[in-house]
Amino acid sequence: MIDLRTTHQIRCAEEKAFRLVPDGTLMQRASFALSIVCARLLADLRGAVVGSRVVIMVGSGNNGGDALWAGAMLAERGVRVDALLLSDRHHQDGAHALLAAGGRLHPWEGSPDQRGIVAAADLVVDGILGIGGAGGLRTDAAELVALVTDAVVVAVDVPSGVDADTGLVPGEAVSADVTVTFGAAKPGLLVTPGSLHAGTVQVIDIDLEFDDEPAGIALEAIDVAPWIDEPDESSHKYRRGVVGLAVGSGHYPGAALLATSAARLGNVGMVRFLDRSDGVASMVVSHYPDVVIDGTAPADQVRTTAWSCGSGFSGTSDDEATVLAVLDARVPVVLDAGALTVLAESPAVRERLQERSGAGLVTVLTPHEGEFERLQPRELADGRGRIAAAKTVARVLGCCIVLKGPGTIVADRSGAVYIDTEGTADLAVAGSGDVLAGILGAVLADAWANGHRDEDALVEATAAAVWLHGCAGRLAGIEGPVTAPDIAAQVAGAVRMARFGGAS
Repeated sequence: MIDLRTTHQIRCAEEKAFRLVPDGTLMQRASFALSIVCARLLADLRGAVVGSRVVIMVGSGNNGGDALWAGAMLAERGVRVDALLLSDRHHQDGAHALLAAGGRLHPWEGSPDQRGIVAAADLVVDGILGIGGAGGLRTDAAELVALVTDAVVVAVDVPSGVDADTGLVPGEAVSADVTVTFGAAKPGLLVTPGSLHAGTVQVIDIDLEFDDEPAGIALEAIDVAPWIDEPDESSHKYRRGVVGLAVGSGHYPGAALLATSAARLGNVGMVRFLDRSDGVASMVVSHYPDVVIDGTAPADQVRTTAWSCGSGFSGTSDDEATVLAVLDARVPVVLDAGALTVLAESPAVRERLQERSGAGLVTVLTPHEGEFERLQPRELADGRGRIAAAKTVARVLGCCIVLKGPGTIVADRSGAVYIDTEGTADLAVAGSGDVLAGILGAVLADAWANGHRDEDALVEATAAAVWLHGCAGRLAGIEGPVTAPDIAAQVAGAVRMARFGGAS
């Protein structure tokens, strides 16, 4: 697991470290690691480090100090290093080290010569603002950043202008190719819009010790593996989990096929399909003869260990009756797509959601931003960011929220947060959400069947399912342009990837 830490948590850990190690130790650890990352990038770009040209954009904080010290180390390796100073309160020791190593300091004036230095750079290091920076770039910094067009950009700790905790970008900001962040990953680097500025994030361990729980978690393959265990000699179809699907409609039958296809490959023993007498069930079983069709009430299907509901629903009164019936089942329930439309408009469904919450039953909602707005109007627009919005709605509705998008957020009613780093833009296709709904139902069904009844565990299982969806998208993308059926077909590959490893 990758722990995510807020600015406050990082500051507290740094203060603790300052009392235990000599002055300047943390900066030396950070700057050395930064110099190594920059050197490797230069070697990849030019075939050699010696003779490269690096520009450092320096502000008044410690990030500027990290950048200056890293610049000194690069200069000692034969790199031409020019530091453009945006403040006269820059880190003095770092500046002296750079000069001693043969680097150059230039108070930023925007002269033609300075512009030429920027234009000639192979790599630019952003040390303008740190994790404590607030607001967008000042005018002079924004003008300098705008000159960087062709060089590779490396951000120190966080791209300047990006809020490290929320990912909000309130004004002009640096867009980095690589962000080298210290001590722990910051949430704002993994969620939009901040993630769109961060590029590839590399976390550097500088031996910080934290006394509290992380602000969030990003799962890795090894964390997902326990949720899709291989069957053993004692396994049978019911012990492996039975997922019920209440999905599809006459208007959107394809959603039923996509969700079913994904659920079948999601490591469960059986898929059951709720027959709503609309012809969809017969179509599903004609494609997947192993699927069991049943028209009885979901609460009476006692072998079913989780339900996924709503993909392909139109949001009609008949859909409302189905959603209410599914919520009566005393197992985990996933509400997707049309079921979210019903939830947004139906006091009865909201009341049933609260009843489930009071009974300790997990309900997972899977909105994209438009659906999220309908569930809780203006919550995303209040300026606190996607993480805070997801946590608020999870608490208000008493559920687990999967807020889809780049850096999908999983938040539960207690405040726990997972941020997905596996999904890519390959998932941005019609029907991808139906595939996710099928995976979610399958993973939760397996978890429930194997005795995982604790809410914390089921929320982690939800995050694991989101990871599998992202991995399936990556695998599908290897072959070229991706469609939702391609993603569904790669769910088994994603399961293998989590179990056995390998590049995804």
